[in-house]
Amino acid sequence: MSMGPNYPPDAGQWVCGQCRCPLEQAKVQAFYLNSAFDVYLPRCPKCGLTLVPKSLAQGRMLEVEALLEDK
Repeated sequence: MSMGPNYPPDAGQWVCGQCRCPLEQAKVQAFYLNSAFDVYLPRCPKCGLTLVPKSLAQGRMLEVEALLEDK
């Protein structure tokens, strides 16, 4: 069984701003330029709000965005 990339939250205890529930790692689909990617991100188990860690948004996602736009 293949698992998608796992991106834990940056340091600290993260809780949902709406529900006040602790976030849990969950499989989510990220969409960009008509492409879908399965990744594991911190997500609220109650409302489904997903956290994209700063390290991912300013690091790996920026690299992937540049690669996709160059095609």
